[in-house]
Amino acid sequence: MKADRAALGAMESPAACRPAPASAAVAGDGDLADRAAQGDRVAFEILLRRHYQLMHRVAWRLTGSRADAQDIAQEVCCTLVEKIGSFKGEARFTTWLIGIVRNACHDHHRRGSAMRRLRDHLSVVTGLQHPPDGRDLYRRSWLASALAQLQPALRETVVLVAGEGLSHAEAALVLGVAESTVSGRMHEARRRVMPAQEDRDEC
Repeated sequence: MKADRAALGAMESPAACRPAPASAAVAGDGDLADRAAQGDRVAFEILLRRHYQLMHRVAWRLTGSRADAQDIAQEVCCTLVEKIGSFKGEARFTTWLIGIVRNACHDHHRRGSAMRRLRDHLSVVTGLQHPPDGRDLYRRSWLASALAQLQPALRETVVLVAGEGLSHAEAALVLGVAESTVSGRMHEARRRVMPAQEDRDEC
């Protein structure tokens, strides 16, 4: 709860609405992370503003849901309060951050799956199951896409390399696999996606 309040304070406080000092605003991510880990609230606010769209975009591409992506991005903001000190500068800050977003997506999916099973069970028991809303229809559309049809490991790799522009080495660091594994996954993903693209082009 303390971490949640700190992160929300960083995002919603009057200080977050004021322009950051010029010296801080132009500082690199690594320098800002060091200062944030030492309790510099302004540095932490700048990191959140600078990379919120990245967090949201990665979460959306991994989950296929804008609503889930918003929840996950906010969760990551809170998590960063406690985890910012673990950034050691061994990789780019954005590479490290994407790894945290990926883990948050996994956690969110596990929690969501448990809740959906409970809701489905209760709906069947009480006869109160509702028709799908717009978000459900959007999810179905996304699940029908070629990207969603890929195995989770392939989909994550494509999102990081093709979607976020990470090198194979950086993606390997985030995913905890060898660089050659990333290269192999990208080759396999292209092999699977290209036939689907060709089928759409012929329609």
